[in-house]
Amino acid sequence: MAHSIKSLIESWDGIGVVMRFDQETGTWIFIALHSDQLGMPSGGTRMKVYPSPSAGLRDAMRLARGMTQKWAAVGLNYGGGKAVLSVPRVLTSKQREGLLRRYGRLIESLKGSFATGPDLGTSAQDMSIVAQETAFVHGVDRDTGVSIDPGPYTAKGVFEGIKATMRHVFGSESVAGRVVHIQGVGGVGDPLARLLKQAGAQIILSDLDSKRAERLSEELGGSDTFEPHTAYEAACDVYAPCAVGGTLNSETIRELKCRIVVGSANNQLEGPEHGRELHERGILYAPDYIVNAGGAIALGLMTQGVRDAATIDSRIAHIGVSLAEILKVAKEKGESPDEAATRVVRTRLNPNGHSA
Repeated sequence: MAHSIKSLIESWDGIGVVMRFDQETGTWIFIALHSDQLGMPSGGTRMKVYPSPSAGLRDAMRLARGMTQKWAAVGLNYGGGKAVLSVPRVLTSKQREGLLRRYGRLIESLKGSFATGPDLGTSAQDMSIVAQETAFVHGVDRDTGVSIDPGPYTAKGVFEGIKATMRHVFGSESVAGRVVHIQGVGGVGDPLARLLKQAGAQIILSDLDSKRAERLSEELGGSDTFEPHTAYEAACDVYAPCAVGGTLNSETIRELKCRIVVGSANNQLEGPEHGRELHERGILYAPDYIVNAGGAIALGLMTQGVRDAATIDSRIAHIGVSLAEILKVAKEKGESPDEAATRVVRTRLNPNGHSA
């Protein structure tokens, strides 16, 4: 295990990693700091049971690199960072609160080298607990302690991304009558389904918790549901992965029966080559770190003192404009949108053309 963690850190292209073992819960805490070129490294906190501590560290590093891309792409002055709480099991509420408080004190000890918010496995309410120990938490009102759920904001950004891809592929941004398959109906997938249903789309839902998918389906008027192991075979116009990352690989890409991929999950491509595979199959892929930035934009702006809802909504709506520009460039150059988006990020990070 130690050698595996050592080799991961030795190969890390970021600033560094903060690690701590929480004796009380048996949790490994990893804070991966990828870049501070544009500002303070910032990113969500993921809590999950991993097969090994090294797997948790690897996920933190991968996600931190993705946050560098996201902040650069949306033009907010933050750097890339991410935290993983690699828990050995599901914790009791008391254990969870204790862990979050100790984690908050760890963040506070970094004196502004990292700021965080909710991510997979943590909630806005969890961040309220962390915020009792540190000032470096996005999405928590410092005066009242009230936390802000980024999920609906992220869903708005994905919705703008779907409209932009619709316009690119079909000539109209309308989703009315279009079939959208949402994989994962949690904090983002649920509000996204509601936005799409309200706009007239036909919805297909799938989730590891099949009962959750069924409940949302009934609430939305009887949307189709698929079991997780058959989800990639669902015929649709848009496949929207809104759960875990790494779902797009050579095997699943062959199974897809869609024309467009737009979703909120981080790091959807298992590897960079899979963006090219989607392109070669004629499936339009919207880079995840472009379209899933709505929550980051909202909480980042709020941290900077922006409270006007219209201003925040306008910045999130601009996700569709940015994506449309990337899709246009990709088409002109005959490359995948992922390749075009990578160039945009590199230009933002290296405006003078120097290597990072």
